[in-house]
Amino acid sequence: MNENEEYSQNEENENKETNMKNNKIDRPGRQFYIPSQIVDEFGEKGRDHLAKPFRAQFLLALTAGSFMTFGAIFSILLASGVETKGIYHLLSGLGFAAGYAMVFISGSVLFTEINVLLPSYLFNKAGLMKANIYKFWASSYVGNILGAFMVGVLIQLSGSLPGTFYNELSMFLDHKMKFLDYGVKGWFEILVSGILANWLIGMAAFLTTAARDITGKFLGTMLPVILFVAGNFQHSAANMGYFSMGFLASDKYTWYEYIFFNLLPASIGNLIGGGILVSLLFSYAYKEDIQTSLGKGSRK
Repeated sequence: MNENEEYSQNEENENKETNMKNNKIDRPGRQFYIPSQIVDEFGEKGRDHLAKPFRAQFLLALTAGSFMTFGAIFSILLASGVETKGIYHLLSGLGFAAGYAMVFISGSVLFTEINVLLPSYLFNKAGLMKANIYKFWASSYVGNILGAFMVGVLIQLSGSLPGTFYNELSMFLDHKMKFLDYGVKGWFEILVSGILANWLIGMAAFLTTAARDITGKFLGTMLPVILFVAGNFQHSAANMGYFSMGFLASDKYTWYEYIFFNLLPASIGNLIGGGILVSLLFSYAYKEDIQTSLGKGSRK
């Protein structure tokens, strides 16, 4: 090879290297987290929630419960008077998605989201029997109920909602409490429905965490929420919002019917749906890929 040919070959190789570098530079970055990163992020969020002082945990649980009542009200207002079933379900789901978006974006503590975050943390760390974990779980549930009821009281005192709202609310409550007529079979059906509901809400958290911008987070929240609302799947935190308004506006159902014949079986189902069908399933599926610092260092 003469000098000119060698020079031409070197120049061609340099051009190839430059083109490869340019291709790397020009390639757009990925706009979402991959599943293993999402599961890892779940665990990190669970740890961060546990690291907060109890007063912060409880206040954030109150806030999340409050958002559930706002979401319930918005879902009824948006769908009020709509005759077409598909549009009715779409609008009611969009209304409730507003409540969940406020929860996810604000970092509030929602019982059904904790059912996804904490198991993801626990599945990657030894020592499942620490009392503070279960204290946090219980306080989030109580805080959600109190927050939902508090907003229900304030709305009733405000006198802001029209009479037609309460007619629609009554229809929503009948839809939620239809299982009451079926005895033990109905109780079991609510439990199974609760599994499906928190499976979907777990996926809402999954999609929201995957998104890396605010628009993606809103869209990730909306789609599963619309589905669970349209399907009448029994989601305990969502039902807290509806029941807080129903308890104050009507005596058709008693508080113990709301709690023992809906919230209790729905909550058990929610634990199974979020903890097993989302956290455990994905933690096990991606365990080789998850690069996490959970359990390392001095943070507890």
